[in-house]
Amino acid sequence: MLRVVRLLAPNPGVFTLDGTNTWVVGANPSIVIDPGPDLAEHLDTVAREAEPVAAVVVTHDHPDHAPGASRLAERVGAPLLAYRLAGAERLRAGQRIRGGGVELTTVHTPGHTSDHAAFFEPVSGSLFTGDAVVGRGTSFIDPPDGDLIRYLRSLDRMLELEPRTIYPGHGPVVLRAREKLREYRDHRREREDQLVDALAEGPRTIPQLVGSIYAGYPDDVRPLAARSVLAHLLKLEHEGRAERAARNEEGPWTASTPSACERCGRRVTGRARYCTSCSLAILQGDE
Repeated sequence: MLRVVRLLAPNPGVFTLDGTNTWVVGANPSIVIDPGPDLAEHLDTVAREAEPVAAVVVTHDHPDHAPGASRLAERVGAPLLAYRLAGAERLRAGQRIRGGGVELTTVHTPGHTSDHAAFFEPVSGSLFTGDAVVGRGTSFIDPPDGDLIRYLRSLDRMLELEPRTIYPGHGPVVLRAREKLREYRDHRREREDQLVDALAEGPRTIPQLVGSIYAGYPDDVRPLAARSVLAHLLKLEHEGRAERAARNEEGPWTASTPSACERCGRRVTGRARYCTSCSLAILQGDE
């Protein structure tokens, strides 16, 4: 049976729920996932539970996940691996990380951040998701580093793994992993439908959209909701289904209809006249 130990960092908050989950996976040596903030007491606990350590890995470089990683790696004498972190060896998609009784496969899962990674253990079906999936609530997508188009692709990629258990960056363990991933995907589609319906009624600014869609939510979550709405609008804009009347993010935004390539008739993104294939053909002089 796969050994997995959860060590909760003492950094509770709006974004972190009860705190950041540091995961110790395997034993003699173990793999440490997300040491969390640079808090001496927490890092002492992690080192005692984890040593000896084969590798310290980080799902993404946010301040609730990464700052303690360098100090821990130095203390336990293990390599530090991440997609985007000063002093770390850069991870690669598909890279295998071995510890005692465990081998994790790196899965690049951009969306929450561009550098986000998850780690999959195929024998037990264990998926360590960082902030791509959390144990309670939904993942926060904050543009520009957060990208909803890439995030939805990452959800599909994680579903393709057919995981059984999710060990998230925050919140409780998820025992029905695939159901949770489908729930996340459906939630984003539902939110998108709400935005499309609202824009069909006429131009709307982001505060107006937040006011109607998040009417039952407390005021203190509205700034976060505005960033989430922006992420959805940028996706719709990329698909040619929404456009803004001004250069600023707030809008007003209006509904639009995707246009067709003037050369072949296929759908194009945004306001482009030609699809990617036809644009390349034109540049190469193939008229």
